[in-house]
Amino acid sequence: MRFRFARRQILLGAAFLLAATRSYSRAEAQFFITVASTTSAEQTGLLGYLLPVFTQKTGIEVYVVAIGVGQALKSGELGECDVLLVHDRSRELEFMRNGFGSVRRELMYDDFVLVGPQDDPAKVDAMRDVVAAFRKIAEAKLPFVSRGDKSGTEAAEHRLWIEAGGRPKPQRDPWYLATGSSMAQTLAVAASMNAYTLTDRGTWLKSNDRRDRKIVVQGDKRLINRYAVILVNPVRCPEVKVEQGMAFIDWLTSREGQDTIASFRINGERVFFPDHVPQ
Repeated sequence: MRFRFARRQILLGAAFLLAATRSYSRAEAQFFITVASTTSAEQTGLLGYLLPVFTQKTGIEVYVVAIGVGQALKSGELGECDVLLVHDRSRELEFMRNGFGSVRRELMYDDFVLVGPQDDPAKVDAMRDVVAAFRKIAEAKLPFVSRGDKSGTEAAEHRLWIEAGGRPKPQRDPWYLATGSSMAQTLAVAASMNAYTLTDRGTWLKSNDRRDRKIVVQGDKRLINRYAVILVNPVRCPEVKVEQGMAFIDWLTSREGQDTIASFRINGERVFFPDHVPQ
């Protein structure tokens, strides 16, 4: 228990450092929770848009640690956070079955896109079949950069590779590189290598590495990317702030929270779409 508490304090310390750059005041916050979130929700600016509205309404501060889904779920298992915001349904349901989560709600969705060089050597531009595009890239052995960090994006990419005939391995396939990094960093590496990569649309729109790059495949229903919000189970992790955590979940899935998600834009483009259906 002491080890788990120490880990939680370390994670919270990191969250404090990340939150220090926010422009709104923490002085009036009466309570706080720690959220382990997928990087896309943070790097796109969505959480920076949502959280001030929630804090102003409730007085509850939210400290975010943006990490890959695999790391976020592990943090939840260890009781290092109160709430998870993640996007890998199979692992989320396993997390719930194993008793690490007490409440899970569908929240919203965005989509993945396949991006690549402007000249598109694989000739997959404007295809709507992402699996066929992956297959063409593999057959031509063209550079492809993966996150390789156990994130929800990597999990989605692996599912597509399996449909395409088999997941590449960096040790065997020199054209395939795993960065072990965030989406923004992976996009930068892909740009430097003139390579293809799978990304969420929002992080792509926020990227500074779009010159000579473009979306080559979009619109395939297999590219829909769904997010859920989970309260860590206080029975397994007594440190969890249940009341404040549920206030956050209730607000996100309320009409106000869903409308606030819907109003978020990146360069004028809507990226996230509310997806909560009240039970």
